[in-house]
Amino acid sequence: MTSLTITPGRPLRGTTIVPGDKSLTHRAIILTALAEGTSTIAGYCQGEDCLNTMRAFQGLGIPITQTPTELTVCGKGFWGLSEPTGPIDCGNSGTGIRLLTGLLAGQDFFSILTGDESIRRRPMGRVVKPLREMGAVIGGGKGGELAPLAITGAGLHAIEYSSPVASAQIKSSLLLAGLFAQGQTRYKEPRLSRDHTERMFQFFGIPLAKEDDGALVLHGRPSVGWRGVHVTIPGDFSAAAFFIVGATIVRGSDITIYNVGMNPTRTGLLEIMKKMGADIQVLGLREAAGEPVADLRVKSSALKGVTIGQDLIPHTIDEFPVLCVAAAVAEGDTVISGAEELRVKESDRIATMSCELQAMGALIEERPDGMVIRGLGQGGENGRLNAADKAQSHGDHRVAMSLAIGGLTAEQSMTIADTSCVDTSFPNFEKTLTNLLTQPG
Repeated sequence: MTSLTITPGRPLRGTTIVPGDKSLTHRAIILTALAEGTSTIAGYCQGEDCLNTMRAFQGLGIPITQTPTELTVCGKGFWGLSEPTGPIDCGNSGTGIRLLTGLLAGQDFFSILTGDESIRRRPMGRVVKPLREMGAVIGGGKGGELAPLAITGAGLHAIEYSSPVASAQIKSSLLLAGLFAQGQTRYKEPRLSRDHTERMFQFFGIPLAKEDDGALVLHGRPSVGWRGVHVTIPGDFSAAAFFIVGATIVRGSDITIYNVGMNPTRTGLLEIMKKMGADIQVLGLREAAGEPVADLRVKSSALKGVTIGQDLIPHTIDEFPVLCVAAAVAEGDTVISGAEELRVKESDRIATMSCELQAMGALIEERPDGMVIRGLGQGGENGRLNAADKAQSHGDHRVAMSLAIGGLTAEQSMTIADTSCVDTSFPNFEKTLTNLLTQPG
């Protein structure tokens, strides 16, 4: 078990970059593996989640070489995967295991997907059920509700599916299965979730139509595959979010984060923070691999509480923990509702953030689908949290990093226990934060 000690007292200053986007890295590895010929993925996320997906495809017979800045993937074409010799370990990655479930359901071989203790607790029925409707043969704990999942490759047929929740993981799993299904797959969701898969399909030239009602339509088993490409992965907005909030709430801060992915289905935090009074400039908007990218300059500013409803939750799903930190030091109440999906992430993020921030002196009322946070700020200034005696990550990388940002507002140092989980998405988080805290003004 590792720990992270946060020593407050200095503003965040200077410039930085963040790891490549985790969601995009997963998808780039999958689609380059199915391409014909060699692809390169520059700026990929080196977190354990993505490395586990890389190892999964190596185990499926795809040669992948790795340098600190680039992956080289020797794709074997649409039907080029081969049966693995043992179970595939997805580690802590919900994205990895759910997308692979959809992909492997349509192959002509047997495979087993598993992960760490957290993954084996997370609900898999949300993808297993519709995949079974497509003809997939999937076994698992509690009738397929839990990993490990045993997948007997089968010929799939297309379905029309209306998802009860807005989830990029469910959508992506079914679209990957739909590639290998006979017929036309039609997918509808109640609100637009992250659209990285749709954008990356377009980047690779995979035909995917969007109807007027928002439904996605995919014709399976394309007669022509796609060629290898060069993919440049932008910086992960969810990783940048910690420094966006940190620079906003720590007085005297002024930072610039370069090359951040600005996909509008991901940047709900920006919209919310600006409503709260944050000083955030979006500079040099451009495009990479079908995704908008920009540099972000963030200066400290006083925040006020806001109301956050279910329409914004899909666009802030990973930023929720650090958003709670911002709300805790703002002036006035922040009311969050429609966020029950957060109870089935790496941890129950509503419960864990309520518990940990209360231990730091925050005033929080937990609700079934969210919370009310009574901000500690007053008189036009942000409040300060206390250093908790026994801060815990609960094995959730985003909770760990959010508590670290909250600790920057305290008057004393604070140690967060069990922070090895941070490596799943941001291996250099501590070093990056330290650099921002030690650069001259």
